[in-house]
Amino acid sequence: MITVYGIPNCSSVKKTRVWLDAAGIGYAFHDFKKLGIDEATLKHWLTAVPLGTLINKKGSTWRGLSPTEQAMANEEASAIQLMMANTSLIKRPVMVSDKGIFVGHDEALLTATFI
Repeated sequence: MITVYGIPNCSSVKKTRVWLDAAGIGYAFHDFKKLGIDEATLKHWLTAVPLGTLINKKGSTWRGLSPTEQAMANEEASAIQLMMANTSLIKRPVMVSDKGIFVGHDEALLTATFI
C-alpha cells in the first residue's frame, strides 16, 4: 500500500494523485492540515530522506519564519518540532510504500518505481 502525505490543494500533490489514479494504483491520502504529522513518522522519513530534502524552503511558510525559526531547521530534533507545528514546511508530496520513501512529484521516478 502507498500512502501519499500532503495537502489537497498543493499542485504537486494533485499531480501525483492524478498520476496514481491514471495508472490504476491504489493509495491512501494523509492530509497534513487535517491529520497533522507525528514525531515518529518524521524520524522514520529522515532515516531515508535528508533533512534538506524534506524541508520546503521555497514556500511562503518558510519565508514567514523568523531567522531563529529558520535556524532550527538545521538540526534534526528542532526541525522535527518545526515541521510538526508547521506542516506546510514539509516538501510535498511524501510517498511512503514498501518500495521506499519519495519526496516531491517526479513522473519518471513514479514510472520506474511503480510501473
